Parts: sequence; C-alpha cells; structure tokens
Amino acid sequence: MQWWWRIPGTARDALGALLAFAGGAVLYVASLYALTEHGLDVPLPTRLAVLAPLCLLTLCRRRLPVTAMFVGLVPLAIDMYLGPTVPVWLLYGDLIYAAVLYSARRPARITMVGWSTFSLIVVILTLVRTGDLRAVSIALVVVFAFIATPLWWANSVRTHKEMADAERARAQALTLVAELDRRAAIADERTTMARDLHDVIAGHLSAIAIQSEAALGVLARSEADSPVTGILGSIRTNSVSALQEMRTMIGLLRNDAVDEVAAPRRLAQLPNLVEAARAAGIVVRVRDTLDDTDLPSAVDQAAYRIVQEALTNAMKHAPGQEVDIEVGAQDGMLRVAVRNPLTLVPLRHTDNDEPHRGLINMRERAAALGGNFTAGPDSGGWLVLAQLPLTTVAAV
Repeated sequence: MQWWWRIPGTARDALGALLAFAGGAVLYVASLYALTEHGLDVPLPTRLAVLAPLCLLTLCRRRLPVTAMFVGLVPLAIDMYLGPTVPVWLLYGDLIYAAVLYSARRPARITMVGWSTFSLIVVILTLVRTGDLRAVSIALVVVFAFIATPLWWANSVRTHKEMADAERARAQALTLVAELDRRAAIADERTTMARDLHDVIAGHLSAIAIQSEAALGVLARSEADSPVTGILGSIRTNSVSALQEMRTMIGLLRNDAVDEVAAPRRLAQLPNLVEAARAAGIVVRVRDTLDDTDLPSAVDQAAYRIVQEALTNAMKHAPGQEVDIEVGAQDGMLRVAVRNPLTLVPLRHTDNDEPHRGLINMRERAAALGGNFTAGPDSGGWLVLAQLPLTTVAAV
C-alpha cells in the first residue's frame, strides 16, 4: 500500500471518491446495504442519486472538512428518510473523521462533543420510544461503527501528529540552541585569541620596531654607511609589517561576521616583502605577469604566504644566494615559483627531531584550495612551486 501514500492528497481523495461510489453501487446492486427493514423498495437510481453528492463532498474533506460535514447532513437526512444504508453512513463517517483530523483544534473539539452528544441522544431516544433491547443494540452498533469509531480514530491520529510536530519543534529548538552555544563559544575563543595576540605578540613586535628604530637613529649619527644599518632597517620593516598583519588578524578575530570581512590583497604587498629581503643583503628578482588579474581573496592570501615562507627558507638555508620569484596566471591556475641555488647548509630540525613545518604549511595551504604543491631540487637549485585554482576553491 505504499504506492497509495505516494499519490498527492487531492488525487487520492478523487480516486477514493470514485472507489467509494463504485463500492456503494455494488452494495446496492447486491442488496447488502440496508441497516433496517425500512426502504427496501427504494429504486436503485434514487439510492445512487443520494450517494453521489456524498462522494463529491469527499473531494473537499481536506480543504473544507467542517463545511463538507455540514453539507453532507442533507444527503444523510434524505437517506435516513428513505431508509438508512451502509454506503451513505460509511461515507459520512469518513466526513466526520476528516472534520476532526483536518480542521483547527476548536472546530475539531466541537465536532467531537457534538457527535458524541448526538450519539447518546439517539441511543436514549431509541430506548424510550421502542423499549426494545434489539433496537437499542442496533442503535449502539450503528453509533459505534459510523460515529464513535471515526471520532476515536481521527482523534488518535491527530494526537500523534501533534506530538510529532511538538517533538520536531523541540528538536529544531535544541538544534538552534546548540548552534547559538557553538557560535558563542567560537566568539569567546576568538576574543581570547585576539586579546592574547594583542597583549603578547603585538607588544613584542612593537618593542622590536621601536628598539630597531632607536638603534637606527644612533647609527645614523655615528656610522651612516655601516652594513648593520641595512640589517636593522630590514628588522624594523619586517616587524612593522608583521605588526600591521597582526592588527588585521586581530580585527578579523574580533569581528563576528568573519565571512563578510575580506582579507587584504596579499600579493599586492609582495614588493614590501622583497624590499625587506633586499635590505637584508639578499638579491631577489621578481617576475610578475598578473597585471590586473582579479584573484580570489583566499588564493591571494595563500600565494603571498607561500612566497613569504619560501623566501624565508631560502634566506635561512641558502644565505647570500640569489632568489627568483615568478608569479603568473595560466589555464585558470595561479602559478607561484620560488628558486634559489642549493648550498651545503643542512636542513635544520626542531628539538623533537621533526623538520620545520614550513614545507608542510605551504603544502596544506595549496591543498586546502584544491591546488598542488611541490618542493625539491631542480636544475642545480631548489624550486618551490605552487599552483592554485582561480575559480572553484575546494574546502577541506
């Protein structure tokens, strides 16, 4: 019977009306319709003419259940006058069922009270007028089968539906509360991180910038051409740049609408990074063919970080060597390449015998955007190559 419930409600009602009319006609033809001995001589067309309006009213059982029930009283009264029959009472019982199930709560309650009272009155009147226990028994059977059963069944179904709706609303409320708690926890954590960054790291960077600027002032009065001046200038530039980025990160962390905050274009700051490296005595050559290419914010930031990490590694592991940086777009991919000659300086490790995380971080940045990353020897030098998609960014 699963196919029956896959049919839309209106179509199901129309099909049910046709089946009800056909079933009622079969009962009339087979003479299996009478509830009493009265009305056995009523012609078949008359019986079908009374049954047909009730079948049509079942089409409105979902949209106008109470109206259909009240209008159905007319063919029901005619059927009672001609002689009560099973098909008419079955269909009208369905209208009672629909009025309790599909109407609002107050009309449904009034329907139940009204028909319950009517049923009790019918049984009492039958007992008073006839005094026949057989007639009372028949009245009880009719009332139970065609009135009490639809009322009980519809009320049970309605109760279960209301309980299911209440549980669904409760589950949605709990989900919403959990989501609000999660957002509040994230906001608290981000606020804590922003405070720690501001109070600790930003303070140290500010101290470095101030102290390096003071040292530059002293050197400017004594040794204008000292090589230490360039190194201190590089330290100050890097610390000021890092402080600016730290403040940007703090602002992003403190902003609740993180998704609406666009990170600054990172590759636009590449000249500052190169100038800082040159000030430290490194020869850096840059080949930038991006022109005015519009880069996604995440790709722009990741590309800058990869160049920054690769340049830092080149200065650390190949000090004094030239570095070539290439940035360009090709076939829907942003290509970032950093080359430097190999030296005999071994790769240093951390205290726990694990290599530095520079290469791992660069590889993770590229993978998070759906790109690819390679780093290794290439034509007598060391090549760091990252290719990042310019269209779809895959989230990990």
